[in-house]
Amino acid sequence: MVFEPATLMAIIGAAFFGLFVGAIPGLTATMATALLVPVTFFMPPIPAIATMVTATAMAIFSGDIPGCLLRIPGTPASAAYTDEAYAMTRKGQAETALGAGLVFSAVGGLFGTVVLILAAPALAEFALNFSSFEYFWLVLLGLTCAVFITSDAPLKGLVTLLLGLLVACVGLGNPAGHPRFTFGNAELTGGIGMIPMMIGMFAISEIIRYVVDTSPPAVLVVEKVGNVMKGQWALAKRYPVQVLRGSTLGTAVGALPGAGADIAAWMSYAMSKKFSKEPEKFGTGHVEGIVESGAANNSALAGSWIPALVFGIPGDSITAIVIGVLYMKNMNPGPTLFTTNPQNIYAVFLLFIIANIIMVPLGILCIKVAKRILKVPRNILMPLILLFCIVGTFAINNTLFDVGIMLAAGIIAYVLEANRFPIAPAILGVVLGGMLEENFITSMIKSNGDLGAFFTRPIAMVLAVVTVLVWFAPVVMKWLRGRRG
Repeated sequence: MVFEPATLMAIIGAAFFGLFVGAIPGLTATMATALLVPVTFFMPPIPAIATMVTATAMAIFSGDIPGCLLRIPGTPASAAYTDEAYAMTRKGQAETALGAGLVFSAVGGLFGTVVLILAAPALAEFALNFSSFEYFWLVLLGLTCAVFITSDAPLKGLVTLLLGLLVACVGLGNPAGHPRFTFGNAELTGGIGMIPMMIGMFAISEIIRYVVDTSPPAVLVVEKVGNVMKGQWALAKRYPVQVLRGSTLGTAVGALPGAGADIAAWMSYAMSKKFSKEPEKFGTGHVEGIVESGAANNSALAGSWIPALVFGIPGDSITAIVIGVLYMKNMNPGPTLFTTNPQNIYAVFLLFIIANIIMVPLGILCIKVAKRILKVPRNILMPLILLFCIVGTFAINNTLFDVGIMLAAGIIAYVLEANRFPIAPAILGVVLGGMLEENFITSMIKSNGDLGAFFTRPIAMVLAVVTVLVWFAPVVMKWLRGRRG
């Protein structure tokens, strides 16, 4: 299935697309995924998933290139160590910085894939024991984690989460089949399309941000990048603990709903500095932080697929889009996916391995032509992306209403992000809102309206306790700090 010509062509095409998008400052890995959705509409399931897996893995790595050469991270996942990489470039060590980002991204990606292969089937077997009670608490825990993890201001995260849950309420897709928030509009009875909304929030908002940005373009500080593989084996022998720690942390953070590669990279960089024998060198052009964070951000990609495949709960905004594509291709995420279509799951595992292996040769090629990629005029690129967004969104349902949804979502996302409101909780609210309501109503019907039934089953009880602890932990911590003060 994976080595059929159509799938291999999809992998190669998506690889070059991902490398290009990641290397252009401002175009994120999530945006690359959103832009690919209309293309996957016309593909069989495995080539469609292949484009998603490959493009995101490549984009996360290639975001390091402008960060290292221009001090502008190509994707948020590269922002954690941009200053470090740029400091190395100023010292004439651009090859080492870019090589470390490439090699240890591939290593981290393969580590995350191994964990995905081992953990996902075992979790799926465990999840077959879940009923609507367990799923209700699991979704609630996922939404709670998204609020606290993705934002340094949880209240703002809660606001965007509620906004996402409100959008999920629109239309007839509720247990009662009652039209909600449709205002007499026939188009709204089907709900607000998740894919047009995501393309708007991640692509249109970036285009608006570019239009209003008046800062002068950055200038390349190096004319030529040499052999990026030189000295990488020595780095691997010098920092094995850092590579393992970054890969492990990245996979764990990726598996948390709403976290994603950018949070994994920041956490990993902070941990690297905390446990380093040379913390004073951080910020002056020290490769240790790049090694650990580079491993973390790509391992987080594979980690985020664990809850997405097993429970249908996205680990980050990329897997939120992927879940939409899985439903579109009749590969409904959940534990039964591992029993009804096991061959598709193993194809996904193999796609992750291939994507991370081909990242090295294609990444070297991308670094070689980075100078030309970074010189693509943004005033030509952005209108083309806008055109692609409009045509792609229209093609999904052949309706201009979806184009309107996309543009409105883009404007709202831009305004929210301009005021430091995180977007990830809103996306999770849209994806999981229906699931939360359906499992709550189903559970209430089963228990004849008895709320106590949510706490009677052992697994449900554990999930309930963990969820409540996450809710009240910040309040208790603040109270304790106040007492000590």
